[in-house]
Amino acid sequence: MTTFNKLTENKNIQELIKTTFDVDFPLSGDWGYTQERATVIDSLPKGMPLKQMEHTLTSIRAHLEMNITQEKEHRYGGINANEKLREVISNNGHTFEKIHYEITAMKEDLYNSFIKEYKAGYENEELDLNEHFKRRKEATLVREVVHYFEISKIQ
Repeated sequence: MTTFNKLTENKNIQELIKTTFDVDFPLSGDWGYTQERATVIDSLPKGMPLKQMEHTLTSIRAHLEMNITQEKEHRYGGINANEKLREVISNNGHTFEKIHYEITAMKEDLYNSFIKEYKAGYENEELDLNEHFKRRKEATLVREVVHYFEISKIQ
């Protein structure tokens, strides 16, 4: 079983995200594992709703934890984050959102083989879709995570 470690504290997550994912988000703070290490959203990119920004940042964190920082044989693919619960917390004049997500993924090599099988079988109409998706579901890892965002600057 692969262990997913929390990302180390980083004084400039905005720069790390920009160099790794080629997106420039107005952020500060940390990776959001605790309220004290919240990801601070300094402003929203034009046209991007808050929920979309939070989901994107949680997905970035999951990709870093589950793929980019892992050795090749321990990497996961098909990583998806689904919001389960949202709480608003006010503390000393600051507003935080504590969001619970369900992260689903499967081992990267297995994920790639399922995609290849699906494409090949779908084109030939030889694939038993029910069986295919049953095996995919059985191979899927489910993690529950929490991500804290400070949203004081955008309210």
